Amino acid sequence: MAETMADIAALERAALNAVPAPRVTWEGGFVVRAFLGGTGRANAACSLDPREDPGLEARVARIEVHYARLGLPCRFRSTPLDPPGLAPLLLDRGYDEAEGAVVMQAALPPAEDPAARWLAGPEPEWLSVLATVEYQGAARQAEKEGAVPLLARPATWLILREGGSAAACGHAVADGELCGLAVRPERRRQGWGRRLLGALAGWGAGQGATTCWLQVAPGNTAARRIYAAAGFEEAYRYRYFVRA
Repeated sequence: MAETMADIAALERAALNAVPAPRVTWEGGFVVRAFLGGTGRANAACSLDPREDPGLEARVARIEVHYARLGLPCRFRSTPLDPPGLAPLLLDRGYDEAEGAVVMQAALPPAEDPAARWLAGPEPEWLSVLATVEYQGAARQAEKEGAVPLLARPATWLILREGGSAAACGHAVADGELCGLAVRPERRRQGWGRRLLGALAGWGAGQGATTCWLQVAPGNTAARRIYAAAGFEEAYRYRYFVRA
């Protein structure tokens, strides 16, 4: 687990930088973000201040009005940085709890891979690999493509090839000492996940990062085993609350 709230806050800030949104505002200690309604992190409100908030109920109501004005469902991403009482308040207001993610971190040894093809953005071949292992609706794909000019941190996209075809893809965003990774092996149980992690860690090290982090669905036990075997440990978890 992450040792302190400051450690969690650092990872949260890095995650927000890694998945940018074009519409961002603040409501007290909450950062409120909106894109095209695709990915959760780019279309949710989340707290970065875990202190007591006497005006929490009115604040939540204002955030609801904000998303209604944008024509998007109101979504909160709930982390250990929530102010006390947020989750019960949301349930009382008719929100449904939805699956979030396990945030994991590790100090990975960098590695080079001769099969690596490095890209400046999510090109069609990269997206085609991603689509084999992750649901990619039109909004999610458009957000991945539209996020590139919004990124303020160094980023890279990676394809590993075998026999002339793409076998796995990954993405990394460097943020000071932290480097966020997303890896998607199309071919399972052949070591592609470990290779992606090593190659992306090497790129991150070249950007000055010493710690890698990633996010994985709690129910994705196969991926969690790969990450644990590579040295990743759980830092914290988050979940979503979505209003119908």
